[in-house]
Amino acid sequence: MTTTESGGTRRRGRPGYDLETLLMAAAELFYERGYDGTSIQDLANRLGVTKSAIYHHVPGKEALLRLAVDRALDGLFAEVAKLDAVEGRAVDRLEHLVRGSVTVLVEQLPFVTLLLRVRGNSETEREALARRREFDQIVTALVADAAAEGDLRPDVDPAMTTRLLFGMVNSLIEWYRPQGGLSAADLAATVATVAFDGLRVRGD
Repeated sequence: MTTTESGGTRRRGRPGYDLETLLMAAAELFYERGYDGTSIQDLANRLGVTKSAIYHHVPGKEALLRLAVDRALDGLFAEVAKLDAVEGRAVDRLEHLVRGSVTVLVEQLPFVTLLLRVRGNSETEREALARRREFDQIVTALVADAAAEGDLRPDVDPAMTTRLLFGMVNSLIEWYRPQGGLSAADLAATVATVAFDGLRVRGD
C-alpha cells in the first residue's frame, strides 16, 4: 500500500497491468492450455493479480477470447479494406493482401496464433471460424480473378491455391520470433517472393 497526498491509501497495482497486458496473457494461456483448460484463476496467477482485477476489465473468460480473436480478424479485414485502393490486376491485389496478412501476423502474433487454434467449441469460436471462412472466400475470389486474367495457372483449383498460400503464411507462427531481427516488411517480401515468383532461377 502507498500513501496519497490526502493521507489515504492506494493499493499498489502490478506495473504495466492493463487490458492489453491481460489480453496478451490470455491469448498465450488459451493457446498453451486450450480455452477450456484455462480458468480466470490461472490467468490471475500468470499476471500476479486477483480475479477481481481481471473482472474489472472484462465480464468473463468468453469476453477475453472474443477480444483476442477479434484482434487478429479485425487486422486481416483491415487489409481487405485496403484492396480497393490497390491499382493493377487481381494478382497485384492478391499479393498486397498476402503481404498485409504477414504484417498482421507479425504485429498480432499471440492473437493470430490463438485464432489458428480455435476449433468451434464455443459460440465465440464458431463466429471466429465463420469470419475466417469469409476471409478465405475473398482470397479465393482474388485467385480465381488472377487466373482468369492469365496471371496464375488456371489448372489449379482457386480454393486449393488459397489453402496452400495461407498454409505457408500461417506456418510462420511455428518459427517466427520478433526478437530474431527479421522485420515484418522483410518477412512479407520473402513470403511474396516465394509465393509469386517461386524459388527456381529461370534463364532468359
